[in-house]
Amino acid sequence: MSLRIQTLKTEYAENPVGLDVPNPRLGWTMVSPHRGKKQSAYRIIVSSTREQLDRHEGDLWDSGIVRSDVSHHVEYAGKPLQSGQICHWKVRVWDEQGAPSEWSEAAYWGMGLLSPREEWAAEWLDMPRDLAAEPELLRPAYLRRTFRLRSGIRRALVFATALGDYALFLNGQRVNDLFAPGWTDYAKRLQYQTIDVTDFLNEGENAFGIILGAGWYAGTVGMSGTRWYGSRPAASLQLVLDCADGTRELVCTDDKWKASAGPLVYSDHIMGECYDATREFSGWTEPGFDDSDWSAPDILPRYTGELVAQIDPPVNIMMTLKPRSVTRTDRGTFIFDMGQNMVGWTELKVKGPAGAKVTLSHAEMLKPDGTLYIENLRDAVQQDHYILRGDPEGERYEPHFTFHGFRYVELIGYPGEADLDTITGKVVHSATPRTGYFECSHDLINRLYSNITWGQRGNFLSVPTDCPQRDERLGWTGDAQIFIRTASYNMDVARFFTKYMDDVTDAQLETGAFPDVAPDGGWIWFKTTKKAERWLAPDNAGWGDAGIIIPWTMYLVYGDKRILERKYPAMVRFMDYLHAGAVDYIRPDYGDYGDWLSINSVTPNEVVATAYFAYDAQLMSRIADVLGYTEDAARYRELFLSIRDAFNRTFVDEEGRIKGNSQTVYILALRFNLLTGERKEQAVRHLTGDIIAHDNHLTTGFLGVGHLLPVLSDHGHDELAYTLLKQETFPSWLYPITQGATTIWERWDSWTEHKGFGPARTNSMNHYALGSVGEWMYRYMAGIDASVEQPGYKHLRIAPRIGGGMDNVRAEYETLYGQVCSGWQIKDGCCTVDVTIPVNATAEIVLPASGRENITVAAGAEAIRQIAADGERTVIHAGSGDYRFIFPYSVNP
Repeated sequence: MSLRIQTLKTEYAENPVGLDVPNPRLGWTMVSPHRGKKQSAYRIIVSSTREQLDRHEGDLWDSGIVRSDVSHHVEYAGKPLQSGQICHWKVRVWDEQGAPSEWSEAAYWGMGLLSPREEWAAEWLDMPRDLAAEPELLRPAYLRRTFRLRSGIRRALVFATALGDYALFLNGQRVNDLFAPGWTDYAKRLQYQTIDVTDFLNEGENAFGIILGAGWYAGTVGMSGTRWYGSRPAASLQLVLDCADGTRELVCTDDKWKASAGPLVYSDHIMGECYDATREFSGWTEPGFDDSDWSAPDILPRYTGELVAQIDPPVNIMMTLKPRSVTRTDRGTFIFDMGQNMVGWTELKVKGPAGAKVTLSHAEMLKPDGTLYIENLRDAVQQDHYILRGDPEGERYEPHFTFHGFRYVELIGYPGEADLDTITGKVVHSATPRTGYFECSHDLINRLYSNITWGQRGNFLSVPTDCPQRDERLGWTGDAQIFIRTASYNMDVARFFTKYMDDVTDAQLETGAFPDVAPDGGWIWFKTTKKAERWLAPDNAGWGDAGIIIPWTMYLVYGDKRILERKYPAMVRFMDYLHAGAVDYIRPDYGDYGDWLSINSVTPNEVVATAYFAYDAQLMSRIADVLGYTEDAARYRELFLSIRDAFNRTFVDEEGRIKGNSQTVYILALRFNLLTGERKEQAVRHLTGDIIAHDNHLTTGFLGVGHLLPVLSDHGHDELAYTLLKQETFPSWLYPITQGATTIWERWDSWTEHKGFGPARTNSMNHYALGSVGEWMYRYMAGIDASVEQPGYKHLRIAPRIGGGMDNVRAEYETLYGQVCSGWQIKDGCCTVDVTIPVNATAEIVLPASGRENITVAAGAEAIRQIAADGERTVIHAGSGDYRFIFPYSVNP
């Protein structure tokens, strides 16, 4: 067989359970030992049982043979689906010669609740509590219930959620993921989880247990303090049992449950945890536990917002780390160096007397005197306290509903001599699968790439937060929009950003303005009550614009047209808001953040704001074109031209100097196509001149940094781009690495040799925004890029920027179609370029060789469709497969 189907996905996931999309989208990848392979047709079968699927009986849907090369985002078009239904499916394809493949392996998806408001029968429970006497950090509740099962249970699904965090146990085993149900604006939308627990049940007696924490809902959130969304948490669960005789039974949270306080004194995302093991009750999540002294639960009012199935990947422990070293201090404490700034917590092994308290204190840096640097935490407390129960065999402890950003751990009150086995680091983040890999011949750039990926790990936890350590941890939209393209290379973030865009539109103001942060988390309240100077703007350029930029990037990277359709009305409201507030097409200075945390330069806010206004209009014209809204597309194109004219008239002088004369004003003007003809050439000269005047250093902040190197490369200055990337002196990307950084810092001057720590209030050592340079590393150094005309990497552009003093560069990227590879190596006066294109995709490969006669095609010649010289480069059109090109290349002295 020339084609073999390898991976089947439904809504970007393999065998997902709990979808509430009436028409899920299906996709598959293919592999072949031959080059130039593509799909010409497909047939999908969807069955209600695996047995029917094996017999090729598509009782739910048989697509028939569809002549198409589409292999992703194929919408289910069969019989209407039911809540809780399991759908089994498979596909076969035909290649470009009409040869069929074998049928794929079987896959499935499970439906959630299609009418959750009507179908949710469970009550909402908490333990009894006196809120007037309750401490600020609410005590977690322990809830349990036993129930009996008869034989003949065919399938069991739990639908569960909480206003807060919940840990769900069934017969002694945890069955849900961490920090469920995730962070949303709970007044508007609450996610629930669907969990198949068939294999966890016993015939006869069974027991549920829930630990209910305050979470984002009633715990500390953002900078607004505790209980922002609600005053107390609540858990709700229903177990749906499908019996072999065709009947259905329910077990729900109701007055039959029992409630108690327990060993968790408090557990808060931002303020840490206290756990008193002397108050443990062994076996409470199992049948047979004596709960006679537990009380009846409080039944709270039913949730009135929208219940939705969880869209994004769950949060889990993704890896573990052992400390690199441990040092005993003069204070009798122990400081561990994990060797990596990470996010999560530490598991403790300890043996000691009952009642002894051990504290684990976490920080990102050490001060010069060897103590923990915690000034940048502001009001956050990254400490976990464990009170021993006195087990002579030893005890293990790890926290429940908190997480920390740290590299260093101080162990206080430890009874004995700690060693490297005393603690283990648990790395926690949303389970976004790794899709990208990058390496080159420059060691510090490889470490920069590592820092970028660690920054993403540390801040993608239910929402894309700005930082994981201080009292903020908010989903800043500006950080997200500048980083999303880098993020999408590193990991599969399709589901993650689909959910986040719901957060963004949930937070959209009545005026149409998109927010600074999403979910809101009290940020608007903080701005208005704390009188945060110029942060009272109704919108901030480069931040609210994420409402357009992120969906467009999702379309470009994943070919996701549905997110454009779903978010288009909100985008139109935002554009109407911007247009109404503009004065002669100039977006006013609302007190924007501007090019946040730029260094040695100031960029006028109104220049940034107007540039983004133009960019929004340009993207909206493209989005309208994709959706077939031709009148809207024309209107937004005209709006873009009007803004561009106003920008030039208002901000650009006769010598092509843009108001502010900073690197960022030229970067944005060039990147957003605001200049034409001579003015474009002048802007490039002003930009490069400013870089050289700063001794080959950047001055950009959050908004300029992601576009800086792409602008230089797009205008013929690859070598200068490489010079900036390789710069090791302050300020630069590599300077923090020379100072020991293992993640991306918030500030260029978070730590400098000449000044020490930067301003503590804005000094996160794990902030991903400045790591947006990762996009240039993939798109330009390795040359892997997507096509607007055939998005989702259906058609690729492979155009590596060879040179920059590098000996070799290589990147791998797992697209929806399969793995793309691009690598080059310079040796002995020749450059060798290796390229891999997945099945059902095509590529335009651009090489810096002046004629086809100079290129040796060492592998893949039979699948090349066209090869032609274009000035100083050669353009090759190719189908799928592995290719190797060799051509003369002289390294500039």
